[in-house]
Amino acid sequence: MAAALTLARRGLGAVWPNPAVGCVLVRERRVVGRGWTGVGGTPHAETEALRRAGAAASGATAYVSLEPCAHHGRTPPCADALVAAGIERAVIALEDPDPRVAGAGIARLGAAGIPCAVGLRRAEAADLNAGFLLRLQAGRPLVALKLATTLDGRIAARTGASRWITGEAARARAHLLRASHDAVMVGIGTALTDDPRLDCRLPGMAARSPLRIVVDSRLRLPAASALVRSAGERPLWVLTTETAPAASRAVLEDAGAEVIAVAATTEGRVDPAAALSALGGRGLTRLLVEGGAALATALLGAGLVDRLYWFRSSGILGADAIAAIGALALESPAAGPRLRRCETLDLGDDTLETLERAG
Repeated sequence: MAAALTLARRGLGAVWPNPAVGCVLVRERRVVGRGWTGVGGTPHAETEALRRAGAAASGATAYVSLEPCAHHGRTPPCADALVAAGIERAVIALEDPDPRVAGAGIARLGAAGIPCAVGLRRAEAADLNAGFLLRLQAGRPLVALKLATTLDGRIAARTGASRWITGEAARARAHLLRASHDAVMVGIGTALTDDPRLDCRLPGMAARSPLRIVVDSRLRLPAASALVRSAGERPLWVLTTETAPAASRAVLEDAGAEVIAVAATTEGRVDPAAALSALGGRGLTRLLVEGGAALATALLGAGLVDRLYWFRSSGILGADAIAAIGALALESPAAGPRLRRCETLDLGDDTLETLERAG
């Protein structure tokens, strides 16, 4: 099962709206087939493992990180494929809560006389597909906030200059994060100040660049920006409000961007919960938020940050520099968002702390 989970991780960021699944077929203590969910969700892990195993799948035990599907979509049911291949036993890490599955895959295997053991490495499987599960349960993607700050929590000097807060190793790790998420999102302030491309620039990984999203309540994103100029090559979504200028919307759409209007807050800004609901409705499961401070503050204030990747340098910029998080209007320390540290990684002179929502 450890191998199946490792294979499943290969699909993170590339298989949405499907879950990332891994499958290992073992016969007579020998691996005869391996598979993982393909780009865009097909082929499924089970059918790929069966294809590689061929006739050797008969009599094998299938180790699968998520319950095999039992419905017809773009592919036939994986449970049926396992039955037809003649597997002898199935070991499944986690049930699939998708209403189209929800135990039906396990039941179909059982009806064919194939015993199923469920729950091996359940917690790891649930963590791996936390975004897929959250979209089913709450209608929104998992939100991972990435911050790159100095020791005193600053993301830029008082002039707005931010290159570079962290070193090369930390920046490479940040690009690896982009490759493992469905989409990367920034606010309009970051888009205007940095003119980012929001792609994955690690060698050989350009194809794993995520979908790009800009939160832009008044549609100020210029047609000359790097994001808009590349909208015909890689998807660009712009989240805005119903009152955004129609002319600006037309310019962005003509350039190939998809403009998505959602509910606004009382201040006329994009409502964070409405924005995430719209993204979940379009199938996104894993969202990496890269800035800036206003967007990070809005999401934290609304209790919508599930994970935090905090890249921290050894530098200090002082109180007149730009803070990573803005005002949250909290009355006491206990009222603030609480996060649990999961991992700490040294990256040269920088540190990456990974934290998750507590409770």
